[in-house]
Amino acid sequence: MNKICVIGNSVAAPRTAEEAPLAGWGQYLGGFLGAGYEVRNYARDAMTLRRYFTGRFATLLTALAPGDMVFLAFGNVEQRINQLNRHHGPREYKEYLRLYAEAIRGEGAIPVLLTPAARCAFDETGNVVNTHDEYPGLTREAAAETGSPLIDMTALTTNMLAELGPTRARRLYRWLDPGEHPNHPDGIIDASHFNDVGAREVARRVAISMLDTAGLPQNTVDPQTLAAGTIPPVLAEFTVSRPELALTMAPSVPEGPVVVSPAPGEVVGAARKLTGKAPAGTGYVLFYEQGRYLGGTTVSPSGTWQWRRVVNWSAAPHSVDVLGVTGNAVSPTAVAEFHVLDRLDPPVVTGPRPDGWCGPRPRFSGTAAPGTQKVMVLEQGRLIAEAPVQEDGTWRVTHAHDWRPGTYEVEFVSVFSAIHSPAVSHPLRVHGIPEDSWLNTSLSSREPCSGSCEHYPAMPEW
Repeated sequence: MNKICVIGNSVAAPRTAEEAPLAGWGQYLGGFLGAGYEVRNYARDAMTLRRYFTGRFATLLTALAPGDMVFLAFGNVEQRINQLNRHHGPREYKEYLRLYAEAIRGEGAIPVLLTPAARCAFDETGNVVNTHDEYPGLTREAAAETGSPLIDMTALTTNMLAELGPTRARRLYRWLDPGEHPNHPDGIIDASHFNDVGAREVARRVAISMLDTAGLPQNTVDPQTLAAGTIPPVLAEFTVSRPELALTMAPSVPEGPVVVSPAPGEVVGAARKLTGKAPAGTGYVLFYEQGRYLGGTTVSPSGTWQWRRVVNWSAAPHSVDVLGVTGNAVSPTAVAEFHVLDRLDPPVVTGPRPDGWCGPRPRFSGTAAPGTQKVMVLEQGRLIAEAPVQEDGTWRVTHAHDWRPGTYEVEFVSVFSAIHSPAVSHPLRVHGIPEDSWLNTSLSSREPCSGSCEHYPAMPEW
């Protein structure tokens, strides 16, 4: 029996009953395959191309047989430029995909590259938002350059979301109001991971795509299993009858909801959720902006609520009215005021000076635009350091390792929430003794000494 091995991150990973309704599409793929094929799902939370390649890939290669397939489902994690240990720059990302493809083919198996699944996010006009930047395109390029079969999961899940629209789409994700599932009594907002219904539907669409993907064996998929599932119902918040009437009613209960987050005037990202508390007995919380109904949510047994629009907030100041409903009575109005950013300017680099020299342990510093949380430092497209931005807008970081003497180009990126600025390039000139200098080569017979060593001559200190 031939294997389809799935490797990747949490979106594909198998889940237990205790994790319900969280589900990975990889755990449902086997239900659509023909006789002679089985799925082995090795996807795991936060798995990256780098981590799997250096950790478990050798074991997988040993287990492969000719005719097996390996589905490479990455790109959700590697794009995160705000996380040093997970981010892969474009060049690194494609280079790892090339190494995977070559190694898998070396065992007689077939590498299949998958673009990342779309997240549940829409813009104000109802279009699905691309939250993966250039990484779907990088995967497509790597498939073409390595001659590997490609399953464009970004495209097929984007089409799936577009078909359902903002009023239904989140029913395919682990995105729940309080009280909808016993494992999440306070609700949960997760726009990245699917529930069991969504995971099965994504697996079905992957299987349909396999039928027309060049380079895959015939009869891999059983067409008799591909019947469409039931269209999920409209979300409860969009079935509220005449919600604008609540704004015209005089409050008849003494207390209303309290907004806990965001804080008044806080700068937030386009996908920011609102959280708060509500008095005992409050059954539903409604949200309005400039008199227009936006949506609503139930209140948890503990008296808390959390809500996020499926439609991203526009970049602007927002003032959202929050009302509680108890039976036929409405509460006084609370207000959530916040400012949404959807773009950032690159940071300003003030040190080292472009025309100056620094020692082998560079100290980077500068300023950043309001809202910037931290500045990421890259060299040849790879993250090498991060610097938190202080309240006065300044940032600084000393690199943890010595640099060899020479001239380099270093890039700096501002980060806030899920958005980041374009990179700004900055020259770096490192002073030091060249590696091929006699001062170094004359000491090559022994390990470097520190300045406190009595075995002269010691290596110079900086």
